[in-house]
Amino acid sequence: MSTLFAFLHHLCAFTLVATVAIEFTLIRQELTVASARRLQVTDLGLGIVAGLLLVIGVLRVFFFEKGPDYYWHSHAFLAKFALFIIVGGLSVVPTMEFLSWRGAITAGQVPVMAAGKRRLVTVIIHAELAAIAVILLCAAIMARGGWV
Repeated sequence: MSTLFAFLHHLCAFTLVATVAIEFTLIRQELTVASARRLQVTDLGLGIVAGLLLVIGVLRVFFFEKGPDYYWHSHAFLAKFALFIIVGGLSVVPTMEFLSWRGAITAGQVPVMAAGKRRLVTVIIHAELAAIAVILLCAAIMARGGWV
Protein backbone atom coordinates (compact mmCIF):
# COMPACT_ATOMS: atom_id res chain seq x y z
CA MET A 1 0.00 0.00 0.00
CA SER A 2 2.91 2.34 0.75
CA THR A 3 4.17 1.92 -2.82
CA LEU A 4 0.74 2.78 -4.24
CA PHE A 5 0.55 5.98 -2.19
CA ALA A 6 4.12 6.92 -3.10
CA PHE A 7 3.20 6.45 -6.78
CA LEU A 8 0.02 8.52 -6.40
CA HIS A 9 1.97 11.23 -4.58
CA HIS A 10 4.55 11.41 -7.37
CA LEU A 11 1.87 11.32 -10.07
CA CYS A 12 0.07 14.25 -8.46
CA ALA A 13 3.33 16.15 -7.98
CA PHE A 14 4.31 15.81 -11.64
CA THR A 15 0.78 16.71 -12.75
CA LEU A 16 0.96 19.81 -10.54
CA VAL A 17 4.22 20.83 -12.21
CA ALA A 18 2.63 20.30 -15.64
CA THR A 19 -0.41 22.42 -14.82
CA VAL A 20 1.68 25.30 -13.49
CA ALA A 21 3.89 25.07 -16.60
CA ILE A 22 0.81 25.20 -18.82
CA GLU A 23 -0.45 28.27 -16.94
CA PHE A 24 3.01 29.82 -17.34
CA THR A 25 2.84 29.28 -21.10
CA LEU A 26 -0.75 30.44 -21.53
CA ILE A 27 -0.45 33.62 -19.46
CA ARG A 28 2.49 34.77 -21.60
CA GLN A 29 0.45 34.53 -24.81
CA GLU A 30 -2.10 36.97 -26.14
CA LEU A 31 -5.35 36.40 -24.28
CA THR A 32 -8.16 34.99 -26.40
CA VAL A 33 -11.47 33.41 -25.47
CA ALA A 34 -9.93 29.98 -26.11
CA SER A 35 -6.76 30.63 -24.09
CA ALA A 36 -8.79 32.17 -21.25
CA ARG A 37 -10.98 29.05 -21.17
CA ARG A 38 -7.85 26.87 -21.18
CA LEU A 39 -6.44 28.86 -18.28
CA GLN A 40 -9.65 28.32 -16.32
CA VAL A 41 -9.67 24.57 -16.99
CA THR A 42 -5.96 24.24 -16.24
CA ASP A 43 -6.37 26.18 -13.01
CA LEU A 44 -9.26 23.93 -11.98
CA GLY A 45 -7.02 20.93 -12.66
CA LEU A 46 -4.26 22.57 -10.63
CA GLY A 47 -6.60 23.02 -7.68
CA ILE A 48 -7.84 19.44 -7.84
CA VAL A 49 -4.38 17.93 -8.10
CA ALA A 50 -3.02 20.20 -5.34
CA GLY A 51 -5.81 19.03 -3.05
CA LEU A 52 -5.14 15.39 -3.90
CA LEU A 53 -1.41 15.92 -3.38
CA LEU A 54 -2.04 17.37 0.07
CA VAL A 55 -4.43 14.58 1.11
CA ILE A 56 -2.18 11.82 -0.21
CA GLY A 57 0.88 13.44 1.38
CA VAL A 58 -0.84 13.69 4.77
CA LEU A 59 -1.94 10.05 4.50
CA ARG A 60 1.64 9.06 3.73
CA VAL A 61 2.95 10.98 6.74
CA PHE A 62 0.47 9.49 9.17
CA PHE A 63 -0.17 5.97 7.82
CA PHE A 64 2.24 4.77 5.15
CA GLU A 65 5.76 5.97 5.77
CA LYS A 66 8.02 6.72 8.74
CA GLY A 67 5.34 8.33 10.90
CA PRO A 68 4.60 11.91 11.90
CA ASP A 69 7.36 12.11 14.53
CA TYR A 70 9.98 11.60 11.84
CA TYR A 71 8.49 14.17 9.47
CA TRP A 72 7.75 16.89 12.04
CA HIS A 73 11.41 16.79 13.05
CA SER A 74 12.77 16.99 9.50
CA HIS A 75 13.72 20.51 8.46
CA ALA A 76 13.62 19.47 4.81
CA PHE A 77 10.05 18.19 5.20
CA LEU A 78 8.96 21.30 7.10
CA ALA A 79 10.46 23.54 4.41
CA LYS A 80 8.82 21.46 1.68
CA PHE A 81 5.44 21.54 3.42
CA ALA A 82 5.67 25.28 4.16
CA LEU A 83 6.52 26.06 0.54
CA PHE A 84 3.58 23.93 -0.62
CA ILE A 85 1.23 25.91 1.65
CA ILE A 86 2.75 29.23 0.46
CA VAL A 87 2.33 28.20 -3.19
CA GLY A 88 -1.26 27.23 -2.45
CA GLY A 89 -1.90 30.61 -0.89
CA LEU A 90 -0.27 32.46 -3.77
CA SER A 91 -2.31 30.51 -6.31
CA VAL A 92 -5.49 32.10 -4.98
CA VAL A 93 -4.68 35.34 -6.84
CA PRO A 94 -4.54 33.80 -10.35
CA THR A 95 -7.52 31.58 -9.53
CA MET A 96 -9.67 34.54 -8.53
CA GLU A 97 -8.65 36.38 -11.69
CA PHE A 98 -9.45 33.40 -13.91
CA LEU A 99 -12.81 32.87 -12.19
CA SER A 100 -13.70 36.53 -12.75
CA TRP A 101 -13.60 35.85 -16.48
CA ARG A 102 -16.65 33.54 -16.48
CA GLY A 103 -19.11 36.16 -17.72
CA ALA A 104 -16.91 37.38 -20.55
CA ILE A 105 -16.04 33.85 -21.70
CA THR A 106 -19.69 32.77 -21.59
CA ALA A 107 -20.54 35.81 -23.73
CA GLY A 108 -17.78 34.83 -26.17
CA GLN A 109 -15.68 37.86 -25.30
CA VAL A 110 -12.00 38.11 -24.48
CA PRO A 111 -11.66 38.87 -20.77
CA VAL A 112 -10.13 42.24 -19.93
CA MET A 113 -7.06 41.95 -17.77
CA ALA A 114 -5.37 45.11 -16.55
CA ALA A 115 -1.64 45.27 -17.23
CA GLY A 116 -0.80 45.44 -13.52
CA LYS A 117 -2.97 42.43 -12.73
CA ARG A 118 -1.40 40.49 -15.59
CA ARG A 119 2.09 41.28 -14.26
CA LEU A 120 1.04 40.20 -10.77
CA VAL A 121 -0.45 36.91 -12.01
CA THR A 122 2.65 36.26 -14.14
CA VAL A 123 4.99 36.98 -11.20
CA ILE A 124 2.98 34.64 -8.99
CA ILE A 125 3.12 31.83 -11.55
CA HIS A 126 6.90 32.37 -11.84
CA ALA A 127 7.15 32.23 -8.03
CA GLU A 128 5.13 29.01 -7.98
CA LEU A 129 7.55 27.40 -10.44
CA ALA A 130 10.56 28.56 -8.42
CA ALA A 131 9.01 27.27 -5.19
CA ILE A 132 8.30 23.92 -6.85
CA ALA A 133 11.99 23.65 -7.77
CA VAL A 134 12.92 24.23 -4.11
CA ILE A 135 10.29 21.70 -3.03
CA LEU A 136 11.95 19.15 -5.32
CA LEU A 137 15.32 19.96 -3.76
CA CYS A 138 13.84 19.42 -0.28
CA ALA A 139 12.37 16.10 -1.42
CA ALA A 140 15.79 14.97 -2.68
CA ILE A 141 17.37 16.01 0.62
CA MET A 142 14.69 14.07 2.51
CA ALA A 143 15.21 10.99 0.34
CA ARG A 144 18.87 11.00 1.41
CA GLY A 145 17.95 11.42 5.08
CA GLY A 146 19.54 14.82 5.23
CA TRP A 147 18.76 18.16 6.82
CA VAL A 148 17.21 16.66 9.92
